[in-house]
Amino acid sequence: MATKRKVNNLLALAILSVIIERPMHRYEIASKLRERGKDHDMDIKWGSLYTVVQNMVKAGFLEPVGSEREGARPERVIYRVTDAGRAEMSDWTRELIATPVREHDAFTAGLSVASALSPDEVIELLGVRIGALEAIVAGVRGELAKLAGTLPRLFLIETEYGLAMLEAEAAWARSWRAELVDGTFPDLPMWRQFHDGAMAASDVVEMVERGMREEK
Repeated sequence: MATKRKVNNLLALAILSVIIERPMHRYEIASKLRERGKDHDMDIKWGSLYTVVQNMVKAGFLEPVGSEREGARPERVIYRVTDAGRAEMSDWTRELIATPVREHDAFTAGLSVASALSPDEVIELLGVRIGALEAIVAGVRGELAKLAGTLPRLFLIETEYGLAMLEAEAAWARSWRAELVDGTFPDLPMWRQFHDGAMAASDVVEMVERGMREEK
């Protein structure tokens, strides 16, 4: 019997999502994943596919059921999903949908150190980001419009969610940028003083630490 969580990266989940249909060899699995755009939904490292498949076999989620050879190509092992693999996919999907997880992204990291730049530069950079987000949003909307009526909505919900997250990010970026431009952001004077040299970094740190102590 397989032990849960022997395999726990999203490439394993992606593999289960296609091989659950019928037995396949690794090259067909990769082809199906690319064809269905799973690399847009998950962080897939294609070079790890062979290792992940082998680990899933060891975990009892997949099993070899034969092989085939085409011309001079190397023999290809065909795998099928096991009952344990089906159960793992269902359990894992339930967990992903029901359980919120704090995920660290590059934009959040950038915001956490935004004070290293001047407010004016941040205003400019936010404008660049907003423009890029608007272009991406337009592209995703166009993609959804093309697919409308050709696929059941069930198979487009991850794209709809991604669009909603992009629109929310763009709206937040516009709002913060507007505060910086019109001067209503409450920490703007301190931020400008710091970059103008009127306030030392140690003074800013002391102010932050004092505020944290007062919160406690």
